[in-house]
Amino acid sequence: MTKHILKSASFDYKVKQYWMVTATLFAMLALITIPLIPIILLIVWLVGGRILAAMSADLLSQKLVVKRGILFKEEKSIPLEKITDVGLSQGPLMRLFGLYRLSFETAGQSGNGALVSLLGVVNASEFREAILEQKDILANQGKTSQQPTEQSEKELLRSLTYSVKNIEQMLLVLLDERPQK
Repeated sequence: MTKHILKSASFDYKVKQYWMVTATLFAMLALITIPLIPIILLIVWLVGGRILAAMSADLLSQKLVVKRGILFKEEKSIPLEKITDVGLSQGPLMRLFGLYRLSFETAGQSGNGALVSLLGVVNASEFREAILEQKDILANQGKTSQQPTEQSEKELLRSLTYSVKNIEQMLLVLLDERPQK
């Protein structure tokens, strides 16, 4: 059973710079950590590339598959019909790097916040639109398959009538061929 990928997300490597600036700001908050800033930046730089390489988001015909993680691998599969909102957000620091966060909220989701969020998707608004378009296509397919047209109802009725007549003829033939007692 092969799954045809309609669109794959690629991630902007500016995310590593964003993480480095964020890590630097948090490290500078406490005077004790200031001597550790070079070590923290080195760790973020080294691990950040691996984290980005392990991240993927694939839009399939009926679901969105998100994978991430180095030590603890995580894969989430979100059915498109369950997605209620695809948020696109950008904070001031993210704006500086030209990054966006995509967040997905689903029907039946408990608690506040997004079920999944992706930081640094290249052409995030295009990927968001592709998801929403595929969601609409699925919704329209569901409506058309549930509401048969008048002509298809007539064809179905003709087909059923034809089948019933054939069954009647077969029964008559069987009854005629049955040995009489």
